Amino acid sequence: MKLIRPEQMLAPGVQALSTTRAGGVSEAPWDSLNLGDHVGDRPGAVAENRCRLQTSLALAQPQWLTQVHGVQVVEARADGVVREADGCWTRTPGVVCAVMTADCLPVLFADERGEQVAAAHAGWRGLLNGVLEATLDTFHEPERVRVWLGPAIGPQAFEVGSEVRSAFMARDAEAIAAFRPSPAHADRWLADLYRLATLRLQAAGVSMITGGEHCTYTEQDLFFSYRRDGRTGRMASLIWIA
Repeated sequence: MKLIRPEQMLAPGVQALSTTRAGGVSEAPWDSLNLGDHVGDRPGAVAENRCRLQTSLALAQPQWLTQVHGVQVVEARADGVVREADGCWTRTPGVVCAVMTADCLPVLFADERGEQVAAAHAGWRGLLNGVLEATLDTFHEPERVRVWLGPAIGPQAFEVGSEVRSAFMARDAEAIAAFRPSPAHADRWLADLYRLATLRLQAAGVSMITGGEHCTYTEQDLFFSYRRDGRTGRMASLIWIA
C-alpha cells in the first residue's frame, strides 16, 4: 500500500495522508485500492480494501461521506453512519475525518495546536460555493489553521468552459491567475484547482498552505482519475488526532 503524506506534520499529534490506487484487491477498472462503494465495484472488494487501510494504520472506522459537490460540513463520528456532506471535522482523538476523490481536490485542515482537524472535498463547484470557508467556520481561530492540499487533477489537464472561469472571476477578480487558455480548444480554459483553493484560503486568513504537487490525471500508475477513465475507483484522504 502506497500512501502520500504531507512533507511536514500539520500540527502536533495530527496524522494526515492520501491513499493511492496501489495495495488493494479490486479488479480493473477499479484496480486496486478502490475505497468508493458507489462506483460499481464489488462490495466485498471495497470492504476488504477499507479493512486493509484501517488495519495498516490501526484506525477506527473513518467518517465516510456521501459527497454531493455541496458545502455541508458535519461533525465526524466513529459510529459507522454515512453522512451526506462534503466536509467533516472533529476535536475527538481517534475519530478519522475522510473524503474520497478521483480528480477533485481533497483539503485537510488542522489547527496549529492539534486540537481540531477537518477534511473537505473540493471540486470546482464546491470551491466556488464555499466549501473551504464552511470548513474553516468550524474552527475557533481560522487564522491559526494549517492546510494540506492532497492529490487532484493538475493545471495542465483540467479543462473547463468559459462559464466556470466567469463564475470564479465574479466572486474574486484575482481568480484570473488560475486560468489560462486551452491550447486544444477555443473558448476553453485550463483551470488550476490548487491555485483557486489557495486564493480562497488566503482570503479567509490561512497563511500556512502546503501540498498541491500531484496530478491525478497524468499520474496513471498512482491515482484514479474520473476525467481520464470515467469508470474508476476512488482514493481517500484522511486526517485524525492520534
